Amino acid sequence: MSQSLAPALEPGASAAVPDDLLYRKVSLRIIPFLFLCYVVSFLDRINIGFAQLQMKHDLGFSDAMYGLGAAVFYVGYVLCEVPSNMLLARFGARRTFTRIMLLWGIASVGMMLVSKPTHFYLLRFMLGVFEAGFFPGIVLYLTYWYPARRRAAVLSIFFAGVAVAGVLGGLVSGWIMRDMGGVLGLFGWQWMFVIEGAPAIVLGLLAAYYLVDGPQHATWLSAAEKAQLLAQRDEDRRPSSDAHSSRSFMQALRNPRVYLFAFIYFSLTCASLTLNFWMPLMIRDFGVHDVLAISLYTVIPNAVGAVGLILIARHSDRRGERRRHFAVCTIGGGVALSLLTLHLSSFPAMLAILSLAAVLIFAALPIFWTVPSGYLSGTAAAAGIALISSIGITSGIVSPWVIGMIKTHTGSMDNALYLLTALLFVSGAALLLGVPKDAKHV
Repeated sequence: MSQSLAPALEPGASAAVPDDLLYRKVSLRIIPFLFLCYVVSFLDRINIGFAQLQMKHDLGFSDAMYGLGAAVFYVGYVLCEVPSNMLLARFGARRTFTRIMLLWGIASVGMMLVSKPTHFYLLRFMLGVFEAGFFPGIVLYLTYWYPARRRAAVLSIFFAGVAVAGVLGGLVSGWIMRDMGGVLGLFGWQWMFVIEGAPAIVLGLLAAYYLVDGPQHATWLSAAEKAQLLAQRDEDRRPSSDAHSSRSFMQALRNPRVYLFAFIYFSLTCASLTLNFWMPLMIRDFGVHDVLAISLYTVIPNAVGAVGLILIARHSDRRGERRRHFAVCTIGGGVALSLLTLHLSSFPAMLAILSLAAVLIFAALPIFWTVPSGYLSGTAAAAGIALISSIGITSGIVSPWVIGMIKTHTGSMDNALYLLTALLFVSGAALLLGVPKDAKHV
């Protein structure tokens, strides 16, 4: 693609733009929109946790029914991540992201119609099917624009979106359910699904006009800027004979390093999902019992985690190093989780430990996702990234069930925290020792 731009770079063409200015221009154009989309997607994924405060009572659902419905989302998500990313590689980001956002928005709004367990299971499964491929699609899409040395800082912005969604969910979802209940004869949780699902539909329509498939299609870049981006991006890529080979998925399946990355991601997301879903319960166990106070206190670890992960990811970019940064984050995050089992009498101390765990565990996520793209290219990247994500995110099925079972049988989360600590230690060691430094910026 960069060769086709060569005529524009003959004598007389504009001089090369300083890299920082060029990537700032790119980031201002594509990152805010994708960040907003990601916040909405994650909010639509986790708002089920807030809905249960009313939904179980209004519909007569048991905890077992609700737990199954919450987990079945990840079944659909896992099954369809790889096909969705393969479609992105074949048909482009603009059409793929438009399809994903429109369909998941419709499914999320459709949750207002749930009246039976079967409706609940089906819509949660379909939400997972429709949303599948969005996050790995973003990871792949960013490799079209940024060289490896800049990706951790960019990815960190999206993982900060997880924390932002957690903050918004705690504030907005509670307000909707409390103040909208009874309006037009609908329950508060029904309004929550409508109000929080509708933005995905709007963003999906906007994506069809706003996004482009890559630098070569960006009318807001000059020919020289396009060539500069493509040249720097392609320095990191390994040769690929066919960008849309039908054999790419089988190549990913036969690559043992894909499974190592999948295990590392599984271990890491077990810990990060625990923070996302169990943080209110942890804070309650610190001695806070008022529901509003609990929701407000969850803002602190999420906000600290968002700022910290961006700073750590930028430091990793500046140093051009991933493996040691990842190991420090995962092992340090494991230590912080284990310290929570001390049950100190000081609430500020316990909240500080929880915030430290959030910073380190959340920061490990963007650092991790810069590593697989250093070993995969072309369709291997599309299939491999999706396969890593889809295997790893099975933690969304396994982790809540295992942690809930441990807490039910022991009355405490301590053993679950020890298990997560062990997984974090192993994931850090696996990347540090099992992934040789044979790719750029690893």
